[in-house]
Amino acid sequence: MNLPLQYLKSMQELLGDDYDSYLKSFDNSRLYGLRINTLKISVEEFLKICPFELKPVPWIENGFYYKEEDKPAKHPYYFAGLYYIQEPSAMTPANVLPVEKNDIVLDMCAAPGGKSTELGAKLNRTGLLVTNDISNSRAKALLKNVEVFGIPNLCLLNEDPVQIVPRFKTFFDKILIDAPCSGEGMFRKDNKLIKAWEKNGPEFYSQIQRNIITAGADMLKPGGKMLYSTCTFSKMEDEETIKYLLDQRPEMHLIPIRDYEGFSHGICTDEEENTYKLRNTVRIFPHKMEGEGHFVALLEKDDDADISYHSLKKNTTAKLPDVLLEFINKLSFPINHDDIFIKDNYVYSVSPHVGDTRSLRILRSGLLLGELKKNRFEPSQALAMALKYDEYPDSVSLSADDQRVIKYLKGETIELPEFSNTTNKGWVLFCVDRYPLGWGKYDGYSLKNKYLAGWRWM
Repeated sequence: MNLPLQYLKSMQELLGDDYDSYLKSFDNSRLYGLRINTLKISVEEFLKICPFELKPVPWIENGFYYKEEDKPAKHPYYFAGLYYIQEPSAMTPANVLPVEKNDIVLDMCAAPGGKSTELGAKLNRTGLLVTNDISNSRAKALLKNVEVFGIPNLCLLNEDPVQIVPRFKTFFDKILIDAPCSGEGMFRKDNKLIKAWEKNGPEFYSQIQRNIITAGADMLKPGGKMLYSTCTFSKMEDEETIKYLLDQRPEMHLIPIRDYEGFSHGICTDEEENTYKLRNTVRIFPHKMEGEGHFVALLEKDDDADISYHSLKKNTTAKLPDVLLEFINKLSFPINHDDIFIKDNYVYSVSPHVGDTRSLRILRSGLLLGELKKNRFEPSQALAMALKYDEYPDSVSLSADDQRVIKYLKGETIELPEFSNTTNKGWVLFCVDRYPLGWGKYDGYSLKNKYLAGWRWM
């Protein structure tokens, strides 16, 4: 691999005696990983039905290596949101951030959604996940991924991370910042990043990171925790960014990260360690662990820091249409009628914790339940993915090896005569091995396909 000379010099200075071992790691094969969606299925249950040969990622409880030839993105379980395909070291940030039920959580630079999907799974339908990306196209990909994962307690923004601070000052219990970076840790995985590094290296990204990390600190509640990470090795983007934050926001301090075999401590002088405790940060190197490369720092805000008050959002929809009530009353999925919001005939269940989002670019606030049309309600793909099999009375399920599952995912009408005596006509939740894929209209024999066109099997 043709690595830039300037980069090689910086790595030799950084690694010292480990430099040759690092270079040899480029001869190793690229690693492939998937992370199980514990919002939908436990690790134990997934391993019982998993069609792939998996090996555990030692430091990620729900992470596994898979073989490239298995192609898990071409299996119905992927479309059911049972797992997310993610490079193993990139699973670390969301794993380390200690999200608890009912937390209000922000993922500041979230696309394509690898971290957000895990944060949402940890919340387990409680609290609120605010997920944001500055790029509109990437934010749309992010929306699909969090909806496939079935995350209902959602607010998705498309903003410059710094611009959202006034609306969310001291608002969040937990914040994750997987910052834009020069990508040095991903050179083996994607050598196109080398050209990008030559155009925009650490100096370019470090200023962006400093603006983002201080904005994150300002949005964190007293006692809250913030996780900063990059997929680069540059001290300027890693330890130096943390030093900048701690100088600018003295109410923040580093806290230890649970140790795993192969983790390396942050690189710093004795004086920097005494002042900043930078050895509490973690580096993942490809010559020491079976992953590409990451830097992770966990920070906490002092309990006695200033806090702003935020009131809960109140619903303004006075009366819900009968056709909507008729449908949602069939569900055992928890929907509070007071949280339902209707705009332009689209129906949402919006968390009361969202707060004041005026003037912000919002791609989704809450769970899109569906659309009101002439004297009827049509449920959404997002709602299908948020449901469990037994939360809708007319759910039908086929096994993953039934060819009708692929036909459904391709948008075709399928025949389901075996359900004629057990399933009512009308809206049916179609599942694979009892895990929802989407909706269809059943006439007692055939299922008219309502699977979202943009999600179909290609």
